[in-house]
Amino acid sequence: MISRVETASAPTPFVEKAPLEAYVAPAKPSLVGLSRSELADVLGEVGVPAAQRKMRVQQLWHWIYYRGFTDFDGMTTMSKELRAALAERYTVARPEVVAEQVSVDGTRKWLLRLPGDPDSKLPHDVECVYIPDTERGTLCVSSQVGCTLTCTFCHTGTQRLVRNLTAGEIAGQVLAARDRLGDWPGGTRPTDGVIPTGERCVTNIVMMGMGEPLYNFDAVRDAILIMADGEGLGISKRRITLSTSGVVPNIERAGTEIGCMLAISLHAVRDELRNELVPLNRKYPIAQLMEACRNYPGASNAKRITFEYVMLKDVNDSIEDAKALVRLLKGIPAKINLIPFNPWPGTKYECSDWDQIEKFSQVVFDAGYASPVRTPRGRDIFAACGQLKSATEKMTARERLALRAMAMTD
Repeated sequence: MISRVETASAPTPFVEKAPLEAYVAPAKPSLVGLSRSELADVLGEVGVPAAQRKMRVQQLWHWIYYRGFTDFDGMTTMSKELRAALAERYTVARPEVVAEQVSVDGTRKWLLRLPGDPDSKLPHDVECVYIPDTERGTLCVSSQVGCTLTCTFCHTGTQRLVRNLTAGEIAGQVLAARDRLGDWPGGTRPTDGVIPTGERCVTNIVMMGMGEPLYNFDAVRDAILIMADGEGLGISKRRITLSTSGVVPNIERAGTEIGCMLAISLHAVRDELRNELVPLNRKYPIAQLMEACRNYPGASNAKRITFEYVMLKDVNDSIEDAKALVRLLKGIPAKINLIPFNPWPGTKYECSDWDQIEKFSQVVFDAGYASPVRTPRGRDIFAACGQLKSATEKMTARERLALRAMAMTD
């Protein structure tokens, strides 16, 4: 029998948001996101003999993912008849960029438009962020329209969950970014902002945009395998990081079926606090999450799990919290990414003082876990960690000026 005290102290059960709409494919679907076997089926539908399909699949793969072609007309290694047959039924479209913002620090944020609800005729929008450095460029990719979760410090968590993205819409964000950046053979790179000096503009992928990737597992897996394919986009799995808030049953599966780098959105070392910050913790508490991390396939000192920890003033930033974090991660090949909180309209949280962040960082750095705290990027355009939201947010002129000043002085 449960006592009244136990009943009163029990946390409210966590309930995931349900998708409000189903995905309805357009009349002419895109080939982007299809596996090689699925492309072979498509070629069979348009009359390509079985003996030729493997060769034709390789040709399509090359044109779509290596050359970045946006239509069939230029795919000259295939006959005009085959190109016409494909164009009659399919496209190689990627998400449409309907808005671009460039931060004072060079970060770029794109609002991408996707097929929406055929009844309401309203499109579905997601955001994708490009963070350039001198020698590399990181693309932050979304996996859902909205988010399944309700993390209280995250702007995206305040948005309804509309639907999961398809594998093509996830991989298509990489294609759309490379289109905008001229990041294909023979392409012309932008002259404004910061652009890496190397061979490629997009060198790294982080599944840290809108949505919880492990609640859209199949599509995320299929998209990442396309991103990592050496005959196309060719981004090493060591340069692809999947971030989860802790969907424990799918963590081991991600290691086995995807094999990319793993990041855990942790943010607290006590269940009581994490229940508030990351309500998914009520379903999969810290002890279960840590056990899943210890068992993550492939984790090693050369392939460490990243633990993300947002710094919230007077909430989770004490030296005691730092020491508890070090104890919590003992025995796990880990590194810690301390994230200064990025504000958004309506939030009740504040960023920890920089002096406190440095003290916290020193504790975990001395324990061999922490990488240096990175200066927030893209704050002035709501492109920083935890700020993405496809629904338009209206801010006063004073709020916009404050965000821009913050970005320029951090």
